[in-house]
Amino acid sequence: MFSVLQAGAIEYLQASIFQDCDFLVHAFCTRQGGASKDEYDSLNMSFHEGDEDNNVLQNWGRLAAAFAIPLEQFLVVNQVHGDNIFVIKPHGGYFSSRAEMDYDAIVTDRANVAICIKTADCVPVFIADRIKKIIAVVHGGWRGTSLGITAKVIRLLQDKYGSSPQDILAAIGPAIGKCCYQVDSVVADYFYKQKGHEHFLFAGTGKNKWTLDLTGANRSQILECDIPEANIDISDLCTMCNQDLFFSHRGSGGITGRQINFMMIKEDAPCRVLTIEDNYSVQ
Repeated sequence: MFSVLQAGAIEYLQASIFQDCDFLVHAFCTRQGGASKDEYDSLNMSFHEGDEDNNVLQNWGRLAAAFAIPLEQFLVVNQVHGDNIFVIKPHGGYFSSRAEMDYDAIVTDRANVAICIKTADCVPVFIADRIKKIIAVVHGGWRGTSLGITAKVIRLLQDKYGSSPQDILAAIGPAIGKCCYQVDSVVADYFYKQKGHEHFLFAGTGKNKWTLDLTGANRSQILECDIPEANIDISDLCTMCNQDLFFSHRGSGGITGRQINFMMIKEDAPCRVLTIEDNYSVQ
């Protein structure tokens, strides 16, 4: 179950699956509460979509103020629709909204680092080990999902940190729903080869058209890693159907902003020093 909350002018969603994780703060932000105009109205968090830089900077400032998190503690990577995973090791400031770091997932057990994923139809997946206090965010576009990025992040937690399936919680935030996501046979072929594809890939309307349940595909990857279904929380909000609340790349015709989704371990939570490399790309 997801709840709609407000911090300052910013409207955001929280997943109830994390309600007992007192070491954690998280938010699936909507597009409400920012300074941007027109197609980017109003909380656009991306410098790369055509919005004025000053508006985006104001939006980052509003986010930081609303959640009382210093701006330098936010980490944003350059999402490239792949399966590279960025594991944070301790160093100085983390704010990198313009950084050219090509990753589509971030993992950390460091406190005071707000790890972020930007979306506008793609699937934001939040993962947390409630015992070892490790968190991850995943950008699940169709390419990354077809590469199994969500499963790879969970296996990283299991293999490198020793996370137990019963201790892993996952929340899948607002994304384009199967009601609106029709793809061609080129995209469908990537998923047709996957185990259990009949649960998230369906015949569409028209020749060589398919309906893809991108949220369902990520859910299947979580279950394949032996995570109990009771440990998964899924938003039923479609970003294309709810463009008053969310940016939608497909719904807008391609000119739109990006909402931010972030998780952070609170300062008073104990966490270990990482021992694995920054760049963990699972082949």
